[in-house]
Order: sequence, then C-alpha cells, then structure tokens
Amino acid sequence: MVIRKAFKFRLKPNGQALKFFSQSAGCCRFVWNKALAIQKERIDNHEFCLKYTEMAGKLTSWKKQPETTFLNESPSQSLQQTLKDLDRALKDAFSKSSPKQFPVFKKKGLHNSFRIPQGFKFEDDKIFLPKIGWVRFFKSREITGTPKNVTVSKRGGHWFFSVQTEMEVSDPVHPSTSTIGIDVGVKRFATLSDGSFIEPLSSFKKLESKLTKEQRRLSRKVKFSNNWKKQKHKVSKVHIKIADARNDFLHKTSTTICKNHAVVMLEDLKISNMVRSAKGTLESPGQNVKAKSGLNKSILDQGWFEFRRQIEYKQTWSGGQVVVVPPNYTSQTCPVCGNVSRENRLSQSNFRCVECGFQLNADHNAACNILAVGQTVLARGETGAVRPLARESHRL
Repeated sequence: MVIRKAFKFRLKPNGQALKFFSQSAGCCRFVWNKALAIQKERIDNHEFCLKYTEMAGKLTSWKKQPETTFLNESPSQSLQQTLKDLDRALKDAFSKSSPKQFPVFKKKGLHNSFRIPQGFKFEDDKIFLPKIGWVRFFKSREITGTPKNVTVSKRGGHWFFSVQTEMEVSDPVHPSTSTIGIDVGVKRFATLSDGSFIEPLSSFKKLESKLTKEQRRLSRKVKFSNNWKKQKHKVSKVHIKIADARNDFLHKTSTTICKNHAVVMLEDLKISNMVRSAKGTLESPGQNVKAKSGLNKSILDQGWFEFRRQIEYKQTWSGGQVVVVPPNYTSQTCPVCGNVSRENRLSQSNFRCVECGFQLNADHNAACNILAVGQTVLARGETGAVRPLARESHRL
C-alpha cells in the first residue's frame, strides 16, 4: 500500500528569503491570472482550452517580454507547477462525472504559495531551496518517506513549508475487532453506539465575540492604511486560532476512535444541503431565518466533513474500515420494534417510540440505528464511499 503524507514546518527566513518568498508567490499568482484570462477568452469564443504544453510555451515568451521579465527571478518549475494546477482545475470543472467549481482569479494577499517539485534537500533543521539557498526551520518531528515536492506558503504573519512524502508499506492489520456507529450533532459532537459521547469544542462560538470586536475595529480603519493592515493581521490571528483549535480537536478525536475500533459506521451527510440559507426570495420569503442561520453557523463550527475525512484515511492506514450509510430516518426509527415516525422524536434529546414505548437518548438511538444499517451494508459486501488513499496526501 502506498501512503502519502505531508509534513508542515514553520520557516525562519531572513530578509532576503522573505523578499524571495513574496516575489515567487506573486509571480505564480500573476501566471495563474494571465493564463486563466487567456483560457476564459477562448471559452467565451467557443474555442478549446489550450493544453499545458501550449501554455508552457507562452510562459517562455512571457519571460522574454520587457514588461514581464520579473518572471525570470522566480523558479521556473514553480511557474510550470502553477500552469499544471490550472490545467487540472479546468479539467475538473468540465468533468462529466464530478464537476467542480470553475477556477477563479487569485487576489493579492490570499493563499500566497508556490510549489517546488525538485532541487530541494534537507540537512538537520535546514532546507535548501533553488535560487535562495539554505533556510532554517523549526523541526518539530522527523520527516519519514521519500520527499516528492515542497510547497512554501504564508499563513498569518509567518511562512511555512509543507513537504509531501511517499512510502510503500505492507497491508496493515487493525489491532481491534470492535465495530461502532457514530452520530454527529451540535449538542453532542459525536455520540457512539456504545453509549459514550464527545462534547463539542465549538471553537468559533468561543471566540465569536472577540472576532466581532476585531472586525468592527477593522471596519473603522482607512482601507489599506498602516493601521488597517495591522488590524487586519489581528483579525487573521483570531481566524487562525479558531481553525487550529478545531483541527487539533478533530485530529485527537478521530485518532482515538480509529485506534479503538476496526470498523466505523458514519452517515453520508450532505453538509452543503444542510446549511443552505432559509432566506428564500422576495416572492416567497423564508421562515425562521434567524434560527436557521444560527443552526447553520453551529453546524459549520463542528467540522463534520473534515472529521469524516480524517477517519477515512486513518482507518485505511491502520487496516480498519469505514462504512458510510444513508442518513434517512436514523433519528426516527425505533431499534426495538422498527417503527418509523416523526412523533418518535418530539425533542432534540429524547426519543420515545409511540408503538412500543422504548425510550433512549435521541443521539444514542441514532448511533444504534447507524450501526445496524452499517452492519447490513457490510453483510451485502458494500464498503461505503471511501476515497482511494494513493491519490491523496494528508498533513500531519
């Protein structure tokens, strides 16, 4: 089995390296926007998009033009990788099986990054990058596997690099034999079919008031002034703190579950449909818009999709299995008599069957139903929607 991992470290660049990083990220952004503009013009004229090889030829001519000679100061491979990313994004946008969003133009200051596919090397706590040389970094752990490429990116006020590695290991065997069903929610982040549950972290809710204050101060500053830039950095720090706390919580929770259970049953939730706005239109305005908005905010604060993604690849690495079941009526079905009724769940936390009188916590009941449906799916020889590991890399 091939495992791909990404190890991320914070860099300790000097002034020259900082200038080089910003310039390289800017050149990649310029190439992306210029190439995307050409492709969009061809699409508007009902012409086929240019292939990567044709765009790479245009890149060579851009470097020779007087107004774009600055592209020569950035690593050529990084610019080529940008064109490859755009080519892949266009193919995904026009895919018939699973089309994705059409690529958009990149703004300055957002997602500053560039990728180096070769020419880099490591020595203790230093990394060698083409055209810049050796740069120190905070080495928090050893890098395992064969390095394939390095991506340098900016987050907040610091620069990081992420190295993707690849290793081939023998098929693992999970140490446990237990099977568990998991129901995710807002009041309880995750309720397991054995009766245990995990309290939600709700990192956004905890820092929402602080974020509101910082954003309100930002709105009073003159846009693009020095004070505006300082305040924008403070807002960014709050966002990063929220995201890091959520990510840490999800990793710890998913790791504990994957270590203790060989088979995990999950609902195939459509998050985008669940958090759809209830505003409606002018002709038919929605109802309970404020309550639905608050519910949507709470759902997005939990990170259910990321939780499922982490469980999927961690189970694959440990030799476990993930079974994804349809979510229909899992919270309205009685596990004893099989009665399905909306009246069985009259409140958020209580389940009481109107036929046999069986009572249980509503989330625990849903987890038991997920386990039962998952075992049926497993008996039929189905495994659920687990993405292939060899095509993905997961940052540690």
